[in-house]
Amino acid sequence: MAKKTEYSDMKEGGRVDTVFSDTTSFNGVLKFNSSLKIEGKFKGKIISKGHLIIADNAKIRANIKAHSIVIAGEIRGDVEAFERLEMLSSGKLYGNIKTKKLKMADGVIFEGSCEMLRNITKEKDTGLPSFGTAVNSPKSGNKKLLKKI
Repeated sequence: MAKKTEYSDMKEGGRVDTVFSDTTSFNGVLKFNSSLKIEGKFKGKIISKGHLIIADNAKIRANIKAHSIVIAGEIRGDVEAFERLEMLSSGKLYGNIKTKKLKMADGVIFEGSCEMLRNITKEKDTGLPSFGTAVNSPKSGNKKLLKKI
């Protein structure tokens, strides 16, 4: 079976708007709204409403919050994917996962905990999604947010 290195299923059209090549090293806070593929090194924090791809040889030391994430390289830090997280067979994650949908290939390395999320609400002060678990209240029938992160 061929090794999957194509990330076209990441978003409709398969187009990646920005690429940090394997010669790129970046430190700091990175915010973006569309799609980004990191092939090099990154240290800091990533916040995005878009799609993030961590390529095969990428080395990331960061906490990440993004709409959708594909991991083929190595991440050391906590990862929150508001919609979907996919780990390819070459992917390594040393940190915790929070996501709505999770797909892991055979052969991934994952050391951490995983929390599957059901409901997404908007955080008032940032405008970014925040996670919570909605359940029906037996007395009122209304939905209540039990846990907000």
